[in-house]
Amino acid sequence: MKTVLVFKTSISKKRHIKTVQPFLNNLIGKNGFWNFDLQDCDNILRIETKIIKSDSICSVLNNHGFLCEELY
Repeated sequence: MKTVLVFKTSISKKRHIKTVQPFLNNLIGKNGFWNFDLQDCDNILRIETKIIKSDSICSVLNNHGFLCEELY
């Protein structure tokens, strides 16, 4: 069963997404899916996966200079 994780981020531009894209792809793998909603005021990152923990996602974004907070 896949889990859906939703995050508030500071990623606001497509070039920012390109910066973190390879790292998100690596974390989530082939069986997962992720996307950003830059039209949302919280710049939402939505992830569908079976194998990832939210701390890993926040760490990747934080290490690249972006804020990331899981929404419950």
